[in-house]
Amino acid sequence: MKTILVVDDEFGVVEVLTAALEDEGYRVVAAANGRHGLERLNESLPDIVILDFMMPILDGPAMAKAMKANPAFANIPIVMTSAVAESALRERFDAYDAYLRKPFRADVLVKLLKSILDKQQP
Repeated sequence: MKTILVVDDEFGVVEVLTAALEDEGYRVVAAANGRHGLERLNESLPDIVILDFMMPILDGPAMAKAMKANPAFANIPIVMTSAVAESALRERFDAYDAYLRKPFRADVLVKLLKSILDKQQP
């Protein structure tokens, strides 16, 4: 079973994504900000991270940079999400695997995750 870490400060978003992803057979681990997300990485190494751009305490780009700087997490794919345009995100961090602009449909996310995870298969 593949594990997905969802890092987003909007409880409703986390709740909807968790339900949709669990329905697809994924194990979901959630975090409310980037600092908590980094802690969760140490607890349960995910196969992919869904990471919101704007969050309190530690935002998405800061968490993603910390992930890429740590060899244990550097190769975990990152799907960045945000209500802001991708160009604004790219100014802060551009080493992510995919971007979804909020709001997005859960089925679009599921299809994207399957595509990314299929590419990781040996």
